Amino acid sequence: MEQLLAIMEKLRAECPWDREQTPESLTQYAIEEAYEVEEAVRSGHTDDVRDELGDLLLQVVFQSQMYNEQGAFDFNDVVNAVCQKLIRRHPHVFQKEKFENLDVDQVSVLWKEIKQQEKQGKVQSRLDQVKHGSAIIQAESIQKNVAEIGFDFATVQDAFDKVEEEIAEFKEAMSDQNSDEMLAEFGDCLFSFINVGRKLGLSSEMALLSTNYKFKTRFAYIEQQVKKQQRTLTELNLQEMDALWDEAKQHLQNNQNNIEAGVKPAI
Repeated sequence: MEQLLAIMEKLRAECPWDREQTPESLTQYAIEEAYEVEEAVRSGHTDDVRDELGDLLLQVVFQSQMYNEQGAFDFNDVVNAVCQKLIRRHPHVFQKEKFENLDVDQVSVLWKEIKQQEKQGKVQSRLDQVKHGSAIIQAESIQKNVAEIGFDFATVQDAFDKVEEEIAEFKEAMSDQNSDEMLAEFGDCLFSFINVGRKLGLSSEMALLSTNYKFKTRFAYIEQQVKKQQRTLTELNLQEMDALWDEAKQHLQNNQNNIEAGVKPAI
């Protein structure tokens, strides 16, 4: 850790690119690195997970160095702050004599109570507590938050009826060719469908990340097959690409079945 901090300090002093960065300019990279960690974990390649976690750690070190240069705080302050937070939010671990035999649900309630105490005087609205993140994550968080006070559909079917209602309104906006209305109604469709997933206990973010990963894997298979044929993707017609897509689905499903059966997957 000391070596990493020393390297970062040297880069800020001597590398033109690193020197011109600001806390604002780097935030996009922290977001990208977090998603790359997720994809590495999903791939199951532990070397990739290790490397991506290192890249994410670098973002913390980089930001800490810049704020250290301003005299605000340094990396050790960041570590101390998170240590104190973990101890404060886990009294059932660090003060066992006061909190004995809590189950998962009770721990979750306790965690929320402590967070609420920490935010006293800072939060102006319930939804100020919504975590930053992708639009999908924020939508889920908004819905969960208001559901806690009863502002929610009674059943999954009620939520799905709302999806169908929003789709009808989106189609109407499409027929009117009103771009502003289309954008607004499309957003309403997404928000409503995310709500259905939430009520079913499904993470919309994880579902879409899984689909993205699946699509990329299947498309990579198509690229491999086309390369073996010594052709390019642009030479394929839609029927040929559809056939390779179906082949990719079957090939990858067979690989998955082999993995679950403990058989080494085909290359």
